[in-house]
Amino acid sequence: MRRVSIFGATGSIGQNTIDLICRDPDAYDVVALTGGRNIAQLARDARHLRADVAVTCHEELLPDLRDALAGSGVEAAAGDAAIVEAADRPADWIMSAIVGAAGLAPGMAALRHGTTLALANKESLVTAGSILMETARAHGATVLPVDSEHSAVFQALVGEDLSAVERVIITASGGAFRDWPLEDLARATLAEASSHPNWAMGQRITIDSASMFNKSLELIETREYFDVSPDQIEVLVHPESMIHALVGFTDGALMAHVGPPDMRHAIGYALHWPERRRLPVERLDLAAIRQLTFRPPDDRRWPALRLAREVMRLRGLAGAAFNAAKERALDAFIAGEIGFQDMADVVEETLDTLTRDPGLSSAPIDLDNVQSMDHLARMRAGDVIKRRKSREQVVWS
Repeated sequence: MRRVSIFGATGSIGQNTIDLICRDPDAYDVVALTGGRNIAQLARDARHLRADVAVTCHEELLPDLRDALAGSGVEAAAGDAAIVEAADRPADWIMSAIVGAAGLAPGMAALRHGTTLALANKESLVTAGSILMETARAHGATVLPVDSEHSAVFQALVGEDLSAVERVIITASGGAFRDWPLEDLARATLAEASSHPNWAMGQRITIDSASMFNKSLELIETREYFDVSPDQIEVLVHPESMIHALVGFTDGALMAHVGPPDMRHAIGYALHWPERRRLPVERLDLAAIRQLTFRPPDDRRWPALRLAREVMRLRGLAGAAFNAAKERALDAFIAGEIGFQDMADVVEETLDTLTRDPGLSSAPIDLDNVQSMDHLARMRAGDVIKRRKSREQVVWS
């Protein structure tokens, strides 16, 4: 029986992971489940899976979680420290699906136990990729990608020599606004940005898909995980979301991973690796689909892609600054403080300000500096947002 933990259990990745585990419950011993504000779902899953502990990241919700778990025998805990403590509990396989930089610390804690970390938290690689991968190597741990694109690349490389890779192509659906006239993007609403044409995901990642910030993180993630140069990484807009990635080799061959837009594909591959097992996903009928389409991304529509390439050029702590500024800008858009297109402007201004500081650009990459940069970038991005709001108030007054 495999001991498993799911961090970010109440999100879409976590729920799909639980779906797969529930199809063969006798094969798994669930150690820990963590979540956010959806206490009812967290408690329901913890009871059903007989988890050892359930943790919410919100300390003020601990009484609610305790009440929901009363009589179940499942331990209740809350707060960031409790989540890291849960990651310290021995497990054979851990799903890291916490959204944002908050997923880094528990992921690092798990790796120190030499576990298999199924990584859906792309921010860990963006902010501290070199630290994360070195920690895995030092402790004999395994990191398996769960983003559909990186799982696809990983699968295409099985049995291949990385030195024969010429290019890596990750695809993007284009999100909610891929076909909008450029001049209309300034009036895009939160509700419109929160609706994805292909995937059923949480609000934040759906908005990141519309802005391509999600894909910009995946560009950096590709660089960090597969250790390929930025010039070897390409992005193609593929509205059907059926080819998740392609790997091009020096002999001109392209290996493509084709599958339905269902995250259980990548999750199931990581859950059962190195084996392949039957999964409850759609079998594609290519004759019925008839055609798949591709087009290059437009940097005017999606400036986040250009910013990601600048981050890959800068390296160092630029990834931590980029991610933190992106998260703060996303918070501001959701709160109605800035417009959809303002998010990229906030990130670019924050990144430019921070990376011009020679002390910050030359600082060593360690967990303390990554966390310090994350904090500083959020503050600087907040300042940028305040200035933009002040200018708008002057214009409208």
